[in-house]
Parts: sequence; structure tokens; C-alpha cells
Amino acid sequence: MKKIVLLIITVFSFTLLQANTLEEFNYDEKESKYDTVKIKTSAVCKMCKERIEHDMSFEKGVKAVELDLETQVLTLVYRKDKTTEEDLKIAVTKIGYDADDMVADQKAHDRLPGCCQKDVEPH
Repeated sequence: MKKIVLLIITVFSFTLLQANTLEEFNYDEKESKYDTVKIKTSAVCKMCKERIEHDMSFEKGVKAVELDLETQVLTLVYRKDKTTEEDLKIAVTKIGYDADDMVADQKAHDRLPGCCQKDVEPH
């Protein structure tokens, strides 16, 4: 009985694993159910990077997340049948950051730490 329970737990654990970074996620671009989007954000620090990558990894359909702080560009790999580019941009604004031409949700932006707000110089 213990072996069966252990086997079930092991199988369940492997099914829950998912790629969190672009390096870990490989897909065939031809005939793929995945797409990639690049979104310019207003992120300025490592806390922003951690917050955005963490929160976006839980968005429906998102399979890989990576934010380049130098360029402030968020790259997302997502399932085309689960979400849209527009929905992903809206999710970024709800975290408190600008997403391309969409302005951050003001209440969410105001809840960000002072070092993460738009008027702060990148550091």
C-alpha cells in the first residue's frame, strides 16, 4: 500500500512540473499551440522582476516567463487556446506595471513598494 501511495505521489509531482523560464521551455514553432509575446513594462528593479515573473507564471495559459530588466521587456510563452496577448497585457497592468501602451492599474501601482513605482530611476 505504501508503494502505491508513493507511486501516485511521484506521478502527480511530475505532472505539476512546468517550465518557468524560456531556457527550460522548448517548443516547435511550426504547428504549435504556443505563441510568444514581448511586452514593454515599467519595471525598474529586481523586486519588480520577481513580482512580475511570479505573478505572470500563474496566469492561465502561461508556460514561460522572463523579464529583461535592462530593456524592461517581458517575454511570455503562452497557449493560444487558453489566453490572448491582450489578456496578458491586462494582467501586467493589474500587477501595477505599464504594458506597452496600456497604463498600469492605479490602485495596484500605488500598492507597489516605493522603489518599484514608475517615477523612480532604474536601479
